[in-house]
Amino acid sequence: MATRTPTPKTRHAVRILGAQISAARTRRQWTAQRLAEQINVSPPTLRKIERGDPSVAIGSVLDAAVAVGVPLFDSDLDRLAEHIEDRIALLPARVTPIGDEGLDDDF
Repeated sequence: MATRTPTPKTRHAVRILGAQISAARTRRQWTAQRLAEQINVSPPTLRKIERGDPSVAIGSVLDAAVAVGVPLFDSDLDRLAEHIEDRIALLPARVTPIGDEGLDDDF
């Protein structure tokens, strides 16, 4: 399997989130070791998170953000869940794939 290269926007977003995690950890006066232990990752992995390395598992990044209080999505998670469920309800149950021969891209 080929290595995936994140887009520039993705790399930028991950760097911003990593910087927010680092700043929040510092504001709480937590050591990197303490946060790494709390989210059950190694100190090198936490360094990658704070540097914005896109190769780190998204779950680890989100665990770090939640642990130090970086707001994700919406501060009211129940409201966010309702909003997402409402949008999902509007989607069709099945998607019928079309081949290129059925695609009309003549605008």
